[in-house]
Amino acid sequence: MSQFRSPDAFERRNNAAAVKKAMLEKFRAATQAPELESKRLERLAIAEARAERQAKRDAEREAARKVREAEEARLAAIEAERQAKLQKEAQELAVLEAADKAAADEALLAEQKAKRDARYAARKAAKKNKKRGY
Repeated sequence: MSQFRSPDAFERRNNAAAVKKAMLEKFRAATQAPELESKRLERLAIAEARAERQAKRDAEREAARKVREAEEARLAAIEAERQAKLQKEAQELAVLEAADKAAADEALLAEQKAKRDARYAARKAAKKNKKRGY
C-alpha cells in the first residue's frame, strides 16, 4: 500500500495558482465568444433606443408643460382682468351708494328742517294769535 502524503505549502500554492489560471482562461474564452459580442451590441442598441424614446417623451412633456404654462398665464391674465373689472365696478357702486346716501341724508335733513321750521312757524303764529286774542 502506498502511504498518504500530504502536500506541502509549495505544492498547495502551485495548485491554487494553476486553478486560478485555468479559471481565468475559461473566463477569457467566454468573454471572447462571438455570441456575447452580439448580445452586447444588441443590449447597446436597446439602450440607445430606450434613451431615444425617453428623450422624445421628455421633449413632448416639455412642450406640453410650455403649452400648459401659456394657457395658465392666459387664464391668469383673464382672471386678473375680470378681478380688476369687478373691483372697478365695486368702486363705482360704492361711489354711487355714497352719493345716494349723501342725497338721502341731505333730503332727510331738509325734511327735518322743514318740519322744524313749520313747528316754529306754528308756534309763532300761535303766539301772535294769542297776543291778538283771537
